[in-house]
Amino acid sequence: MKPRVLFISGREAGYIRNRVLIKALQAHFDTIVFTTSIPGTVARIFTGIVRFIARRPDYDVCFAGFYGQPIAIALSTLQNKPIILDAYVSTYDTLCEDRRLFSPRSLGGLLARWLDKRSCQVATRVITDTQTHACYFAETFNVPQSKLTTIYVGCDESLFYPRRVVSQPQRLEVFYYTSFLPVHGTEVVVQAAALLRQQKNIHFVIGGDGLLRPAIQKMIADWGLTNVDLVGWIPLEQLPDYIASASICLGGHFSTVPKARRVISTKTFQFIAMRKPTIVGDNSATREIFVHGEHVYAVPMGDPVALATAIVELADNKNLQNRIAIGGYTCFQKRLTLHTIGMQIASLVEEVMGVSAL
Repeated sequence: MKPRVLFISGREAGYIRNRVLIKALQAHFDTIVFTTSIPGTVARIFTGIVRFIARRPDYDVCFAGFYGQPIAIALSTLQNKPIILDAYVSTYDTLCEDRRLFSPRSLGGLLARWLDKRSCQVATRVITDTQTHACYFAETFNVPQSKLTTIYVGCDESLFYPRRVVSQPQRLEVFYYTSFLPVHGTEVVVQAAALLRQQKNIHFVIGGDGLLRPAIQKMIADWGLTNVDLVGWIPLEQLPDYIASASICLGGHFSTVPKARRVISTKTFQFIAMRKPTIVGDNSATREIFVHGEHVYAVPMGDPVALATAIVELADNKNLQNRIAIGGYTCFQKRLTLHTIGMQIASLVEEVMGVSAL
């Protein structure tokens, strides 16, 4: 009989990180998912906990998926089975350092720090999306390195795989999508587009919606950029069509926000899984997996001139495009597939169950 894993998360089950984790768990275990699709993170957390209390399912390990800090804390008081916490995003980092909604010493800042620290304390194991991010949790919240495991994000390979483009466009299309958060550095992409406005064969498509979209729209309008199209929110199922149509993809992150240096963007995994030449921000997280010029084209973060130069170099060099596209795809197939992530998750769950049985 397969071990049973209970999965509860604050973000919806279809959110990319949760989507991959659930598929990986389902490949190896009987998996009970209590995550709902109702709007709002707080509402989803509350509903998941209420459902847990009402049903009291039988399971061996509880998995607090993203966003899971409040869930891990609540479950530590409601049950005694081992808890695996996905610390995909730090509450403190997001609210105080990235979006700057609270100062670190404010009540909101102190609560955010407590949520991260306490949830890691009560969890049996804590997973992060990069080794660099694991070091941040160890240093900032005193989480023992022995408790931390890195599992890269990957992507849903049933959606993101190489596609054949029937007709090649006359112009070279550069694709980027974003939720317009400060950490993404979308303004750097627009600044690079402005530098390339005279290159009539290069065109930018930017998908997404979010916090800073009005500011980005104003930049494009004020500078009169006709080489940039904002296409709005793109449903996940339609993303592969946009990626397939692009000649070059921008993975980012391109900002100089500290958080940007600790992560690899989700879109980077999707782009390389579709065998596209991808430009990324050069940081320690990216270097954990990728080599510049072999798997990706890495540029200094916060540098629109470097980004524009990279785009032109790739546009003018088909051999370089192909080498990076093939190299990135090969790296994905070796290290980042759902099968590989599933084996890592399975090993972690079995380890946690073994510790619990002692």
